[in-house]
Amino acid sequence: MGWLLKLFDKSRHLFEKDGKLAMFKPLFDAKENFFFAPSHKTENSPHVRDPLDIKRFMSMVIIAVAPCAALSVYLYGIRMIAIIATSYIVGGLCEVAFAIARKEDINEGFLVTGLLFPLILPPGIPLWQVAVGVAFGVIVGKELFGGTGRNVFNPALVGRCFLAIAYPVHMTTTWVKSAATGSGNLFRWVELHSTGYIEMAIHKVHTTLGLGSIFEWVDGKTVDAISSATPLALAKQGTMVSKMDVFLGTVSGCGGETSALLILLGAVFLIVSRIASWRTIVSAIVAFLLTGFLIRTVDPAFGSAAANPLCPIWHLFAGGFLFGVVFMATDPVSGPMTQPAKYAYGALIGVTTMLIRNYTGYVEGAMFAILLANTFAPLLDEVVIRLRLREAN
Repeated sequence: MGWLLKLFDKSRHLFEKDGKLAMFKPLFDAKENFFFAPSHKTENSPHVRDPLDIKRFMSMVIIAVAPCAALSVYLYGIRMIAIIATSYIVGGLCEVAFAIARKEDINEGFLVTGLLFPLILPPGIPLWQVAVGVAFGVIVGKELFGGTGRNVFNPALVGRCFLAIAYPVHMTTTWVKSAATGSGNLFRWVELHSTGYIEMAIHKVHTTLGLGSIFEWVDGKTVDAISSATPLALAKQGTMVSKMDVFLGTVSGCGGETSALLILLGAVFLIVSRIASWRTIVSAIVAFLLTGFLIRTVDPAFGSAAANPLCPIWHLFAGGFLFGVVFMATDPVSGPMTQPAKYAYGALIGVTTMLIRNYTGYVEGAMFAILLANTFAPLLDEVVIRLRLREAN
C-alpha cells in the first residue's frame, strides 16, 4: 500500500487551502482515512492518539450487523442488495454535499447508518422510497442538528419514522415471504399452494430476484407466497408463529431484524469489544419481559389461554425490538453518556415497546420507543449529574 500512500501525498497540495481542488478537501480526506489512519498529528506532547477512532468504531458495528445483512440477502435475494446500495449512494451523497458546503471532514458515521437503515425496511419497498427515507434521515435527523456527534435522534430511525407516516401502505403491506420457511430449516423453499411448472418457474425467479412489489399472474391467479404477514401482524389476528422460526429468522419481516439468533451474536460481539453498553441492552430486555409478564398477570384479557401468542419471550424474538436495542439504542450519540442513565434509558425502551404492542393498533413499537427515549437521554444524564453533585456537596 506504499504506492497508494505516495499517491495521496503527491496530490495532497491540490486539496489544501489554496489548491485548485480545495473545495473537495472533505472528499480527499475521506478517501485517505478510508485506507489509512488520519494524517494530522497532535500539536502538543505526549502525542498519544487513541487507536479506536471513529473509523474503527464504526467498522466493529458493521462486523456485528453483517450476519443480519447477509441473511437478508439470502432470504430476499438481490433486491436487498439494491436496497442497501440505494441507501449508501443517496445517503452518502447527502453526507458529501453537507461536508463540502460546511468545509468539514466527511465522517464515517454514515457507514453504519447506511447499512442499518435498509435492514429496518420491508423487503418489498420501492427503491425511490428508500432514497427519500435515507435522505430525510440524514438531512433532518442529523445534518440539521450539526452533523455526526450532534444529532439528538438516531438518523436511521428518523428516516423510517418519516416513511411510516408518509407512506404507511408501503411500510405495512410490502412484506415478502422469505426463501426459507419451516421450523429450524433455513434451506426449505417456500411452499406453493398450486402446482405447475410455469408458476413454479415464476416464483423461483421472484424469490431469487427478490421482486417484492411485483405480482405475477398465472391463469388469472397471483403466484401464492409472494407476500406474507409478519409474525407480529399474525399475532394480532390470533395466529402464532413458532418460537423457533422467529428465533432463527425464517419468517417475514424487515430485512435484517428477523433472526434473533444473529442479533444476539452481534450483541455479544459489541459487548465484548466494548463498543456497545451492556447496561442499555440488558435493562431494555429485562424491562420488556417484566412488563409483558405483568400485563399477562394483571390484565385478564392477556392472561387467558387465547393470549399465548402474546407471550413476552415470543415477543422478544419477534419483530424489531432486539435489532433496535442492540444496534440503535446503543448509539453513543443519541443515547445517554452516564452509566446509571443507561439503565433507565434501556428500561424506558423496553416498557414503552411492550405497551405499544399490546395496547395500541401498532403491531410494532421499538421504533417509537427508541425515538422517545432519545428525547429523554439528555434529561437522564442531567438528573444523574445533579444527583452526583448533590452527593459531593
